[in-house]
Amino acid sequence: MKIKMEKVNILISESKIQNRLDELAKNIMRDYKDEDLVFIGVLKGAAIFMVELAKRIKNNVEFEFIQVESYEGEESTGTIKLTQDLTGKIEGKNIIIIEDIIDTGRTLEYLKDYISKQNPKSIKICALLSKPSRRVVELDVDYIGFQIPDEFVIGFGMDYNQKYRNLPYIGKID
Repeated sequence: MKIKMEKVNILISESKIQNRLDELAKNIMRDYKDEDLVFIGVLKGAAIFMVELAKRIKNNVEFEFIQVESYEGEESTGTIKLTQDLTGKIEGKNIIIIEDIIDTGRTLEYLKDYISKQNPKSIKICALLSKPSRRVVELDVDYIGFQIPDEFVIGFGMDYNQKYRNLPYIGKID
């Protein structure tokens, strides 16, 4: 049985994403010179963004993953639950939390606090997308790919009911 895909309007093209990834990588390498980095990807949405960004970084980059739940369908519940913890030690290391999208900011506030308790050398945040109009938590974000309006988006790692993550662009379902 073949599943029919809904019509998707492209909001940010594949080429715009690729160009922005190049710029983000340059900024990260400028800030960290030749220092080693640990990218902590927030599963599942940030996985594609993290890999594509890491491929552009000349520094040594370790990968860690963490998973939290805060959404039901298209809405944030306001409660964050850790569902998969880090597997490696991050004490004394330069950490960049890689997130697909910043909405309310609660998840990243929780993660930054959680990770800081493990005594890293530094913590920065890198997000592909930011929705400033939805922010309920004051949050310093060091690297942002794109600011977008308050719309539900899919593609480049972001999903709707676990579908559309593999789209090479960011779009909106019609």
